Amino acid sequence: MPSIVLIEDDRLISEPLVRALRNLGYTVEAESGGERGLERVLQTNPDLVILDIMLPEMDGWEVCKAIRQTSIVPILMLTALNEEIDRILGLELGADDYLTKPFSTRELVARIKALLRRVEFDAQRADAGHEIVIEKLRINLERRQVFKSDHELALRYKEFELLSLLVANAGDVVTRAVIFDKVWGTDWLGDMRTLDVHIRWLREKLEDDPSQPRYIQTVRGVGYRFVGGEG
Repeated sequence: MPSIVLIEDDRLISEPLVRALRNLGYTVEAESGGERGLERVLQTNPDLVILDIMLPEMDGWEVCKAIRQTSIVPILMLTALNEEIDRILGLELGADDYLTKPFSTRELVARIKALLRRVEFDAQRADAGHEIVIEKLRINLERRQVFKSDHELALRYKEFELLSLLVANAGDVVTRAVIFDKVWGTDWLGDMRTLDVHIRWLREKLEDDPSQPRYIQTVRGVGYRFVGGEG
């Protein structure tokens, strides 16, 4: 079963969660501080990290940023903050999903399953040594690397998932519903604007002029289309 590191300093939350997840068959290790939690993640290389924002030693944003320097492990952030700017900051630092307290164990498990399905999908899809080349872009599916004019781009986990899906359907419109199903999972319960944020981030990295996108085009009211070749 998948392994999870839970970084949460509130024992009234962490202890019931550990019991519930272990009862479901997950291997769970828990830490109450940011520094120890980060150390645990780097040592054990888990399949998923559940990370609270308000932590002693290092806050969750710092821990998330540090993890992303060396790992693409899915990160689910727990937050008592409900401001959009706080959620966006977590995504910008590399989190894959967030859950606002209070939440039910059932909702948390749904998010965990959705994130882990995406990891499994990656493993099944990856073709060793296979690269996709479109104009200036070179995408290595196995290594999860993207290059523009031989310069490697630093893509977040979900950014790579989104780009891979659009490229696999190059020339065709991929609807918002399909994107959420394939990238975030059918159990996604978060903000629908998350997709628009990720599209903006991708354009800022891929496009010469993000305000006039050449590769990723918006089909209003439907979804997005990836366009290769001369525009």
